Amino acid sequence: MTMDLLAGHRIVKRFGCLDVLRGVDVTIRRGEALGVVGPNGAGKTTLFGVLAGTLPASEGQVFMEGRDITAWPAASRCRHGIARTHQVPRPFLGMSVLENTLVAAQHGASLRGAAADRQAHQALDRVGLGPMAGRPAATLGLLDRKRLELARTLATGPTVLLLDEIGGGLTEGELAQLVTLIRALRDDGLTIVWIEHVLHALLRVIDRLVCMDAGAVLAEGAPADVMADPRVMRAYLGGAPT
Repeated sequence: MTMDLLAGHRIVKRFGCLDVLRGVDVTIRRGEALGVVGPNGAGKTTLFGVLAGTLPASEGQVFMEGRDITAWPAASRCRHGIARTHQVPRPFLGMSVLENTLVAAQHGASLRGAAADRQAHQALDRVGLGPMAGRPAATLGLLDRKRLELARTLATGPTVLLLDEIGGGLTEGELAQLVTLIRALRDDGLTIVWIEHVLHALLRVIDRLVCMDAGAVLAEGAPADVMADPRVMRAYLGGAPT
């Protein structure tokens, strides 16, 4: 496991008598873009929660660079480089764009003063929101709220970024802008794991693909190979070709 940046080993997540994750093994290699697909209810977002530490695993272990971080809370994982977005951006609407990002730099990266301010501004510039730093977050449209969600994660100084359906709800033009941004982050060396239902966007970014179904990994490998797998077609696309 030391060769992987982040890994989950035999992860089980149980809610009452329901196993939402059933022995999931997943590895994320430094510098790669890994896509995660699957039907609704497959356990994708729950897996993100376990990796990020917002949900405790019922069984199994999480490793970062070979170190067992299973017992670490989400705040500790964030300070050590694991950051995630959420399906619905929820900025602090009473704050400005910059203030939202400053909160992430201060609490996610434990920065203060000029260092926090510099990191917050750099994150906004990286996603194209620098000119909007003083605007109230409540005035942003959906694409810019998603950019702000990205900026807040970048302000924590991540080494691995977990993107949870960040393309949802965007127009094709907006989605193209977001794909360009995510590809630039990948090209800059940031490790990315992206859950997405908008397949054509996902496939423009990722190096490797995992398909989940019913709480387990169904297939993984090169994106074209996974999408051509009859099991994936049945689970995700509604049936294999005849």
